[in-house]
Amino acid sequence: MRVIGIGPGGARQITLQAIDAMADVDVFVMLDKGSVKDGLLQARREILDRHAPGRRVLALTDPPRDRHPDDYDAEVRRWHGARAALIETALLAELTDGGVAAFLVWGDPALYDSTLRIVDDLASRRALDLSVEVIPGVTSASALTAAHGIVANRVGEPIHITTGRRLADTPSGADTNQIVMLDADLTFRHTAEDDDHIWWGAYLGTDDEILISGRVGDVTDEIVRVRAEARERIGWIMDIYLLRKG
Repeated sequence: MRVIGIGPGGARQITLQAIDAMADVDVFVMLDKGSVKDGLLQARREILDRHAPGRRVLALTDPPRDRHPDDYDAEVRRWHGARAALIETALLAELTDGGVAAFLVWGDPALYDSTLRIVDDLASRRALDLSVEVIPGVTSASALTAAHGIVANRVGEPIHITTGRRLADTPSGADTNQIVMLDADLTFRHTAEDDDHIWWGAYLGTDDEILISGRVGDVTDEIVRVRAEARERIGWIMDIYLLRKG
């Protein structure tokens, strides 16, 4: 089993190591999240057409998930378990002994992605004899700072990586430079000061890339508007931002 990081979306941000890892894969497993995010599935297929043409793709319908549960952690664990059960059944039917299956993971598999947890679940079930190899990928965090041409921190300052859901919980002292992911609500609107600085980016590395930066008090409305327009036009959005204390 290979878990291959493919970067934040740009075809040229895929590493040579990732391309080599795709070469002898028998089946690529992809979770189909429905028509709203069909573009994400199609982007993976285009990557395979370019770097591993002719390889078999196993597209599975992603199990449903409660987006507003009373117990977020419990719901995520249930959802991951449902995904593991679905993938296990499919691989037992589709993969021969000694075959190689792989997942293509946006960004890097170690940074706010569930694939490795699902693979751990698969291994614990013991129905599949798994040997796991992880291929790192360019992170959306590094793609963001590169696109804006900035360093993620001022001299000697820490960098805190978090999610929109946890942004308000960042302790004092860790909030100097924050890279914020998975923030559909743009939570910085409620936690940042007007003089704080933000570097925001969406669809990094792709033809649809959008970059906005400036004082929070000056650019917040623009980010909200542009983000909503892009999501409506494309059907999905992946974005990230760096928030720095003024």
